[in-house]
Amino acid sequence: MVEPQNLDSFLASVERRAFRMALFATKQESDALDIVQDSMLKLVQYYRGKPSGEWGPLFHRILQHKIAQWHRDQSKQRRWFWQPTALDEEDISLTLAAPSIEEPEDSWVLAMNMEKVMAAIESLPLRQQQTFLLRAWEGYDVASTADIMGCSEGSIKTHYFRALQTLRSNLQELG
Repeated sequence: MVEPQNLDSFLASVERRAFRMALFATKQESDALDIVQDSMLKLVQYYRGKPSGEWGPLFHRILQHKIAQWHRDQSKQRRWFWQPTALDEEDISLTLAAPSIEEPEDSWVLAMNMEKVMAAIESLPLRQQQTFLLRAWEGYDVASTADIMGCSEGSIKTHYFRALQTLRSNLQELG
């Protein structure tokens, strides 16, 4: 992966994936946007002077902390108030990059498969989900992922293994 030359280009390169990570974790678009925005602001505020090679792990660590804080706040709030947490599918305005497809039927099959993959990722427990996204989607190694998530390398290996097992069993029909 080519390192961005400035902080603006780095943030532009991670914003969509970071939003998807936060959306998986919160299942609410507005909360996911807030988490990503707060993470970006914190990175700019405290770490803009760091070398560009350090921005990725720093940003993802901030993002993980913001997601964990959101979950803590939600559990506190649920003790006092009931709130529905179902995601309104029509509010999601993300499109995934896909190869160009000539046949409409092929396009529909690809869209249905992507929907199944996203649903399978969403169904993972939070730590497995975040580990899977950092390892498989962002490309971090075990040590970097452990540092970002603030846990041991053994925990990362266990979470990643369990996530892969669950995804494989849930997505067997896709091949």
